[in-house]
Amino acid sequence: MHFKYLEWDERFARGSNQSPFDTLWDLFQELLTIAGGDVSQALKWLTDLDDQYDIIDQFDEEYSLGDFVEELENRGYIEADSDENLMVMTRKTERSLRQRSLKEIFKNLQKGSGGQHKTDHSGKGLERQPETRSWQHGDDIGHIDSVGTMMNMLKHSTIDQFNLQEKDLQVHETDHYTSVATVLLIDLSHSMILYGEDRITPAKKVAMALSELILNDYAKDSLDIVAFGNEAWEVNIEDLPYLQVGPYHTNTQQALQLARHLLHRRKYANKQIFMITDGKPSCIIENGKMYKNSFGLDRKIVNKVLDEAVKCRRDKINITTFMIAKDPYLQGFVRELSETNKGRAYFASLDNLGGYIFEDYIKNRKKRVR
Repeated sequence: MHFKYLEWDERFARGSNQSPFDTLWDLFQELLTIAGGDVSQALKWLTDLDDQYDIIDQFDEEYSLGDFVEELENRGYIEADSDENLMVMTRKTERSLRQRSLKEIFKNLQKGSGGQHKTDHSGKGLERQPETRSWQHGDDIGHIDSVGTMMNMLKHSTIDQFNLQEKDLQVHETDHYTSVATVLLIDLSHSMILYGEDRITPAKKVAMALSELILNDYAKDSLDIVAFGNEAWEVNIEDLPYLQVGPYHTNTQQALQLARHLLHRRKYANKQIFMITDGKPSCIIENGKMYKNSFGLDRKIVNKVLDEAVKCRRDKINITTFMIAKDPYLQGFVRELSETNKGRAYFASLDNLGGYIFEDYIKNRKKRVR
């Protein structure tokens, strides 16, 4: 990939149709996501950027950061927390962050089919396909192939008399649709911010976008979110912007175990686990105590993870792992995990993580129903 740099032309900024608030609001939301929902930190970064690049003056010399903060509060995006003596996000902002993430990820994706998930199985369904078959009792007459039916009829008809028989009827195949229960696992171990690479922000954006998509377009589906470090815990959709990496090891085994238990509660034919991780499993809990090993792949830990993958396979739960690190040593573990579960693995970069997950989710070719 090649980039061509040109001298900055302020006309590009001044020519924008966005108001000063809209421009700052878009940037502020990005900073909020990176800051884990910390309004004060995001405003500090915004101030530093404005001092360095004169962002506001390029649009309106009379508008100030103080005006922006006041407008944020008036529009209901932030509010004062009297207990903590600071400004915090509102539910309106949390929703806006999810919508922004969804828009960003879908920018280069072809949208799905009207809030349903296609499967590979053809049968009675909602969307007509070009392939046809003989009519069967119970088929929707709205899917009759008129041309094919007419050609069949003409084979045993005359000019004087048309003889339409039941065996002449042809109908179009239709896609079969289903609902899906998904658990999204997000790795919050310390390695997600190591080596100067922010891996947690793209992971959060994917989670926020996926949750917003399901809430709006796939209402019959379910999405549970689990964060994991030394241990695994459930995360509410509203809490997603606030997720931050901690000084954690990686307890992949407990994350899969919790996901499996959550899916047991869901009465769906199709169940799946999406796991976003960048590192190897490095700890497990034994008899209430942590066993950890950050050096290499400890077979004791790995075997516990593989045992959980087998349990998921027996429960007909597919695991799809999205590996956002390029270490060949760790890719071997991911392949072993996928083979054990009969699942799938993607070795995705940070800029295409959302595309991989959304395409996999919307196509949903893992399960078939009749």
